[in-house]
Amino acid sequence: MDAAAIIMQTTQPILLVGYGYLGRRLVKHCVALGRPVSVLTRSSAHQGELDSLGIEYQILDLDTDSGLLTIPVAGKVILYTAPPAGPGTDPRLLSLLGRLDQRPGKFVYISTSGVYGDCQGERVDENTPVNPGSERAQRRVAAEQAASDWAEDQQIPWTVLRVPGIYGPERLPLSALANGDAFLRPEDAGPGNRIHVDDLLECCLAAADKIQASGIFNVGDGNPLSATGFAQATARATGLKAPRLVSRSEAPQVIGPGRWSFLSESRLLDVRRLQEELAPAMRYSNPLDGLAASLKEMGIEVVDQPQG
Repeated sequence: MDAAAIIMQTTQPILLVGYGYLGRRLVKHCVALGRPVSVLTRSSAHQGELDSLGIEYQILDLDTDSGLLTIPVAGKVILYTAPPAGPGTDPRLLSLLGRLDQRPGKFVYISTSGVYGDCQGERVDENTPVNPGSERAQRRVAAEQAASDWAEDQQIPWTVLRVPGIYGPERLPLSALANGDAFLRPEDAGPGNRIHVDDLLECCLAAADKIQASGIFNVGDGNPLSATGFAQATARATGLKAPRLVSRSEAPQVIGPGRWSFLSESRLLDVRRLQEELAPAMRYSNPLDGLAASLKEMGIEVVDQPQG
């Protein structure tokens, strides 16, 4: 790929599909910048908020609506953040693709680094074969393939962002600490991969703007601080009790299956391609800086400033 083409940027309007934690933050950021953005969401509960932002939006449940409503995408970049709806090829994604009125300028799909499965703490780059260890990750692999196959068939650029754990305001391990939930001992905890929500939205905008930067990109802050280390830093910063620590052999009995499916897998994401080709304007390469900023935004007093 021509390096000069990669650094060429556009500011095409964005159609955001899904209006969750990332989406809401991204839309408000775009509005503040005066950047055109529209939203497709399944829930009418967001209608008042979207009205107040003064942007275009459609309320459409891609899982259940069998109507013929089309989705205008001419001149737009689609940023798809909705999770897969079920096993196999994602019917939610296919429903969207079948409703587009034209070809978009680019398709950006937000996936998960969980597609790599458990790599025993080894470094993984975009050429590492996927090895999903859960049904959730298997659905993501299928959706990635469907999105990229469709984009190739339509001859439009595409990007898949493989995203690790997202943190930020209201997304910190405060409840787990307050509830006394267990974490792996530091010697049993593998390297962590995470991204502050504001850095992730910058990755999304970079992927949207750098049209010819196509393909798969690992996303993360590049810091290997483990989930245990992050929880310990959160406890110190807030004055909460330090997390309860257990061995890897004890963990399956005391950590719920949902959390254990994340904590039991270990990998270290190589994010050099992200940094070199997309080069997003990220602020929190040190997650402890992101932790402090998140607590401040939440209005929580920091009793011990996190130190990197």
